[in-house]
Amino acid sequence: MKLYNGMGPNPHVVRMFAAELGLELPMETVDLMSAENRQEPFLSKNPAGQLPCLELSNGDFIAEITAICEYLDEQSDNTLIGSTAEERAETRMWTRRVDLNICEPLANGFRFAEGLPIFKDRIITIPEAADGLKSVAKDRLTWLNGLIEGHEFICGDRMSLADVLL
Repeated sequence: MKLYNGMGPNPHVVRMFAAELGLELPMETVDLMSAENRQEPFLSKNPAGQLPCLELSNGDFIAEITAICEYLDEQSDNTLIGSTAEERAETRMWTRRVDLNICEPLANGFRFAEGLPIFKDRIITIPEAADGLKSVAKDRLTWLNGLIEGHEFICGDRMSLADVLL
């Protein structure tokens, strides 16, 4: 396996997840600032032009952090997804909630405000939405904090992908 890596939060999540599992991944850095991820040969690996991307030993590629992390979890003797169907469902539920309700609005709030000089020519940006998106993330963090009060991790007593993502 080889992880196509770069700057930014998404590759960081996969690196942290692998480290928590005790997996060492060979890495190849893709230069986002020069748009190496938006040109060949990278696009033949991940047509979405996004990082991270995991190359499997058979030459196939997996993109998207949740899919990569679930694959890595199955390659390890440890688990951050869950050992039972119930634990896996709980992890997937909380990972989706954290991603959609906190990470996504927080990331776009940054991209549309402080990160605007970097992102304005790369993606569609909506600067007028930045403050609202940051407020959504802040509100959802307060909500999550209330729900996990008294617990060490988001899924109770076990660390999971949801914790790593957050």
